[in-house]
Amino acid sequence: MELWELIARESIRDLVGRYNANGDSGRFDQVMDLFAPGAVMHTPMHGTKVGIDEIRTIFTGARETLAEIGGGTPKYIRHLTATHQIDVLSPTEARGRCYYHVIMEHGLDHWGRYIDRYGVVDGRWMFTERLVTMDGCIPGSWGAQNSARAQNLD
Repeated sequence: MELWELIARESIRDLVGRYNANGDSGRFDQVMDLFAPGAVMHTPMHGTKVGIDEIRTIFTGARETLAEIGGGTPKYIRHLTATHQIDVLSPTEARGRCYYHVIMEHGLDHWGRYIDRYGVVDGRWMFTERLVTMDGCIPGSWGAQNSARAQNLD
């Protein structure tokens, strides 16, 4: 393995960590800084969003449903990732996948997978595409209520 690949792998791990830490803390500007300008994000609740402005609505929408469905802002929300596999395709392109689970005040809420594409923009690794799946949720949880609400909007 060459040095550039080690740097790519560590940069991508940091990218995913910053996504979760900043998103959980409501620092959405910092989250948006992690996406390439023409990035695409797919979620089961929000469908496909293209570009920074549309992707931002995923996070602001989650904040609104937490307040509406969850009865206010939770004391905390933590996204934890595991089994992060990174395939470095070139010095400027990679893809990855990992599991996530979300812990809230009441405990485990929901879980799923991130399936990503990464690219280098202005010397930094960024998300170019992110697919978020929700593989399961605790009955009555915010994830379950949000999922049911999204199905009713279809």
